[in-house]
Amino acid sequence: MKLTKSIPAALIGAALLVSGINAAADGIPLKHSQHKTIPDTSSTLQLTADDIKADLSITDMSILMGNGINLGNTMEAYRDVNDGTKKDPTFYEQRWGQPLTTEKLMKTYKQFGFDTLRIPVAWTNAMDYEEGDYTIRTAYLDRVETIVRWALKYDITVIINDHWDGGWWGMFGSNTPATVDDAWELYTAMWTQIATRFKNYGYKVIFEGGNEEVGSRLNDTNICGDSGKLDENGCYEMGNKINQKFVDIVRGTGGNNANRFLLIPGYNTDISKTVDSRFKMPSDSAKGKLFVSVHYYDPSNFTLADADLWGTKKDLSAMQASFDKLTRFTDEGYGVIVGEYGALPNTDGSKKSGADVFTLGVLNNCDRLNIVPVLWDCNGFFKKSGKMGIADAGLKKIFATKSYKGQKEAKVPYEKIAFAAEDALDDMIINAPDVLSDNPAAIAVKSGKSVAWIMYTSSNWGCQYSVGDVYNPDAKSKGLVAKDVVIDGEGDYTVSIDFSETVNNKGISFAFSALAIANGETNYPGWVITLKSVKVDGQEYKLTKEGFTTSDDGKTTRHNLYNEWVTVDPSTIKGARANGGLKGKSASPLNKSDPAFQAMKTLEITFHYGPAAE
Repeated sequence: MKLTKSIPAALIGAALLVSGINAAADGIPLKHSQHKTIPDTSSTLQLTADDIKADLSITDMSILMGNGINLGNTMEAYRDVNDGTKKDPTFYEQRWGQPLTTEKLMKTYKQFGFDTLRIPVAWTNAMDYEEGDYTIRTAYLDRVETIVRWALKYDITVIINDHWDGGWWGMFGSNTPATVDDAWELYTAMWTQIATRFKNYGYKVIFEGGNEEVGSRLNDTNICGDSGKLDENGCYEMGNKINQKFVDIVRGTGGNNANRFLLIPGYNTDISKTVDSRFKMPSDSAKGKLFVSVHYYDPSNFTLADADLWGTKKDLSAMQASFDKLTRFTDEGYGVIVGEYGALPNTDGSKKSGADVFTLGVLNNCDRLNIVPVLWDCNGFFKKSGKMGIADAGLKKIFATKSYKGQKEAKVPYEKIAFAAEDALDDMIINAPDVLSDNPAAIAVKSGKSVAWIMYTSSNWGCQYSVGDVYNPDAKSKGLVAKDVVIDGEGDYTVSIDFSETVNNKGISFAFSALAIANGETNYPGWVITLKSVKVDGQEYKLTKEGFTTSDDGKTTRHNLYNEWVTVDPSTIKGARANGGLKGKSASPLNKSDPAFQAMKTLEITFHYGPAAE
């Protein structure tokens, strides 16, 4: 995650020519590889090999790893185009506003119940790859090694990866074959240098071959402008090749790397896409040493935006069903690491109301399936400077009790922990409410009645209300007040949203919005929504375009207010309708650029709902 998250290649000692410029369209002009010799990057601090515990099973390692946390937005904070690659490593480390990492932070992580530290790294901060030079500056490797050693001193398992890294991964999807060759060479050079540096470290150092990039992001164009040649099957195929190459590179460096635990990035680290049969785990000369990495941010409007409520029976059951999919890997003898998860703090830094339930739900699911959870944190949950630690009492207790020391070090058999977690999750689901919001319309929908509401997502995606065909008044940003209405027949109705107390304290135009009626297609088939009045902050907004009525799922009726993704003629949309016909009708009757929408406090819509006019 970035928040503002087999090739003809050289191995050690191989002679690695400037072969000209790769025209990169809208990306950064990239010179092809200079084929420089990869230097010996062996550690000068770890001269002898620590215990690699070659016989340690993936199951037992998962237990030992306990709770995890990310050193987020730190070593992966990416350089600006003008920064260059030769600054002190601590410059890049603080590039995204994070404090300087200290040994004291490692000690405090352990005190608060974190047994594993994932260190996301942008290695090309110290690599002039745009000029075709794939060597990593020694000072950068030194800085990462310093942090690793601090963590190990406090008995913390460490995961090191290559994380977003400016988007160089798009070179794999380039339409220029020589650039794809360069991508392979860069990847090989990078992991050869990393693996060599850490080859003497013991079993508590784990390498992760990438982050969320091994999937559709192989087509990213922010660096390589002519990327995008891979369809989804091609992304799966290329991703599988990359993961296999990762294993081969690390094993080929010898030493402890021959038996080191490795973490294989899932497709986009998305659970559903990773359990897809097109995703293949690589073959490995070491037996039982591979984990697969997925991330868990479902639903994203709650975990990543400012929606505040979570924890209904439906929420917890959906979470359980997602985690159950991962038994595809545990049943085959692989470990699973949820490398990122979390109900991230609201924009104003406040804790979400549903954060405790969400976090406990994730950790119970991980305990019952022996999966390693690694919290995503960027100085939000865990303060990394000053008075370090977790101030919130609820989260502090959850992490302490779920740590290795809190339950596993006490010699409790894993089976007992798993059964207890299963029971705890069952209790959470049984005792969870059906609805969290105090919106009375939610009860009406459950009984099969129709309810109208305004789906809303702000242009910055930070403010949302019940987007999607399923009416969910719980899916709302903190402080947002919605007035939804029960539909009881033909007539005029008014719905509204008040943004004045939201975290952003305003509605910032639209990324998407629609007037929707739950159960409309079922209860009132063929009926039409006609906008009569749109008011912004109490003032009438003059409509210059007309919309139309449609349905995406055959159940919920909708009238799009701003939907830039509908680009086809409405007459080609099955079930689309409007009084007076569909000619000239628009999926975006509201103009998102109108000054009225840039900082609106309230949005009110009055509409008529009834049979289509003959």
